[in-house]
Amino acid sequence: MGRRGMAPSRDLSQDGAIPARPLARGTSLVDSGVYEDGVRVASPRDLASTVAALEQRGDRIAWMGLYRPARPELDALAQEFGLHELAVEDAVLAHQRPKLERYGDTLFVVLRAARYDDEHEEVEFGELHLFIGPDFVITVRHAESPDLSAVRKRLEADPELLARGTDAVLYAILDAVVDGFGPVVRGLGIDIDEIEAQVFTGDPEVSRRIYELSQEVVDFLRAVTPLQTILAGLAGGYEKYGVDEELQRSLRDVADHVTLTTERVETYRTQLRDILAVNSILVSQRQNEEIKAMTEASYAQGEEVKKISSWAAILFTPSLISGIYGMNLRIPEEDTAWGYPFALALMLVLSVGLYVAFRRRGWL
Repeated sequence: MGRRGMAPSRDLSQDGAIPARPLARGTSLVDSGVYEDGVRVASPRDLASTVAALEQRGDRIAWMGLYRPARPELDALAQEFGLHELAVEDAVLAHQRPKLERYGDTLFVVLRAARYDDEHEEVEFGELHLFIGPDFVITVRHAESPDLSAVRKRLEADPELLARGTDAVLYAILDAVVDGFGPVVRGLGIDIDEIEAQVFTGDPEVSRRIYELSQEVVDFLRAVTPLQTILAGLAGGYEKYGVDEELQRSLRDVADHVTLTTERVETYRTQLRDILAVNSILVSQRQNEEIKAMTEASYAQGEEVKKISSWAAILFTPSLISGIYGMNLRIPEEDTAWGYPFALALMLVLSVGLYVAFRRRGWL
């Protein structure tokens, strides 16, 4: 960060004109502005015009915003502004972790903006790459967020801030990204409150919801936590690169917000872990109660089977004896006076005996 002279890689012809080196066909250039004393003095449509407007005065800065650029476009920018090959490769490939790299007097910063989709309970992330030089800012977006047009409007409405140079642009972008974390934190907090209430309703879907929200919190932490290192790295270069004192205070304020956000989200992760543990206990209790109820039902069913079996045996005995006497066979007792009473007495004695036996066993 800080100011410097003209880049030696910019070749001028003898009459001082910039050779035409437009970006590749199908350019991803969204907006390009050249600023002097915090005021926009030009809105070039391509790289060559931007460089030409930038080098008309030594105290100007250029801010070029690109959306998903192709490799040839970034190669042209790298040649013009002396961007490091590794940084350019990262910007092309995307899917980088948030980080800060310093290549000479050029900073390469990777940020991950976040937006909470409450309908689907998902945190959507947008990757942003920044090349910050003494007199240029190149922003490369790979998603719709963050909305850098809003950041640009804010800066253009505050020439005093923008007049502080490219450091002010970096601060404004960092501030916008961190401010965007606020709605995400609130959305996660609301969902956690809902889950806490849902856990005690016995909803079987709550376990899955807890797990998915826990993953969202972890992904969000991966976007937020590295910002502490990034801001600490910037703070380490304040004195060396002559960062404006007011900007230093503003950046420290951003660092404070990052710390608060990190602490809050860490609390959410702990809450979700505790909620998951409580839910596991409640699920186990419900399963134990269900098993107990099934066991009791099985026991009651067994008792009923015993009673039915006992009465069936008691009733079967008279039926067996009467069945024998009802056969067309000659039975000696039929010719005696005591034959019929004997059969009845035998039925009664056996039935009573079976009843007493089953009663003693607790079946009746």
